[in-house]
Amino acid sequence: MIKALLTSTYFGPVQWYQKLNRYTDCLIECHDSYLKQTYRNRCLIATANGIQALSVPIEKYDGQKCEMKDIRISDHGNWRHLHWNALMSAYGESPFFEFYADELHPFFEKKWDFLLDFNMEITQKMCDLIDIHPHISFTKEYDTSMKEIKDFRELIRQKHPLDDGDFTEIPYYQVYKQKFGFQKNLSILDLLLNEGNESIYFL
Repeated sequence: MIKALLTSTYFGPVQWYQKLNRYTDCLIECHDSYLKQTYRNRCLIATANGIQALSVPIEKYDGQKCEMKDIRISDHGNWRHLHWNALMSAYGESPFFEFYADELHPFFEKKWDFLLDFNMEITQKMCDLIDIHPHISFTKEYDTSMKEIKDFRELIRQKHPLDDGDFTEIPYYQVYKQKFGFQKNLSILDLLLNEGNESIYFL
């Protein structure tokens, strides 16, 4: 059975969740070096002014590199409050915001120490809400040479992603579609809050 190798994500893009749905056995890389401005700590949402990136601040670490599993979340800048307000502003008029608000709000109230733990809690909740059931495990060492692993880490990234012929995005309803056209591969929140329990049909 082929396993999908993925990076951890903060409310990852539709493309990332499509892998979780299509490859029922998934590996999350936790020993890779943390990289800034990736889906590991940021997501893209659709607002009345266009696409907005929401970034989780991280604490400074010693040295040039730090493994993903050791990255700590910073409380700098009251970011939880800002992210929640941004979501309310962007999706308050979406069909399913009120339906899912109570499920999502705790992620912007409770404090997690490590980014990986935070992201995995989010992933589990999103899978539950969409009704997909992948088997997710973590890499034990930095070795991706096994033939049964399909590596999607370089294909699913915000800047300069490689071509992913395995990804097919099906346009869905978006609040600002009439203004901007269909905005591709946004956060899973965009799909969930616009399509609700129909989201799985777009994965």
